[in-house]
Amino acid sequence: MKKLSLEELNRLDLKTYRSKEKLPIVVILDDIRSMHNVGSVFRTSDAFLIEKIVLCGITATPPHKEIRKTAIGATESVVWEYVPTVVEAIQKLQQENYKIIGIEQTDESARLDDFPIDKGEKYALIFGNEVNGVADEAIERCDACLEIPQAGTKHSLNVSVCAGIVLWKFFKALKK
Repeated sequence: MKKLSLEELNRLDLKTYRSKEKLPIVVILDDIRSMHNVGSVFRTSDAFLIEKIVLCGITATPPHKEIRKTAIGATESVVWEYVPTVVEAIQKLQQENYKIIGIEQTDESARLDDFPIDKGEKYALIFGNEVNGVADEAIERCDACLEIPQAGTKHSLNVSVCAGIVLWKFFKALKK
């Protein structure tokens, strides 16, 4: 066994990536404080062919050195836009027939591993603030909320780790 070089990984160039069909998933980042988390979600979204990222509230936007540090170029490959509030973003995506999914622990959350992902649907996945999670006004407008089952002493995961797990699950289901 040997580690592959960058050349052997045979990754897409930027032009080819941009023309490739994306998954019908929009990631909404609402009030994310850490630019490292924002950059990490860009990088993960690139890896899993996510259609677009919507940045809301206090979430920083590219170009920024701290985002670039973890995105490593993904702010150039992944389409993104800034919308001032999460409610505005949700309303816009609802008009485009996206199913709005909050990634949050609520009294009605479905377990991520039990949630049926339909290839015929378009999904908008909301990831909230590192301390307060998905805003109440967003949860009120969600079609569903999902949570990642956890067995430890902590109540939550880092938002970029959470995004990686959720996006991997959706990628697996939609790429079959």
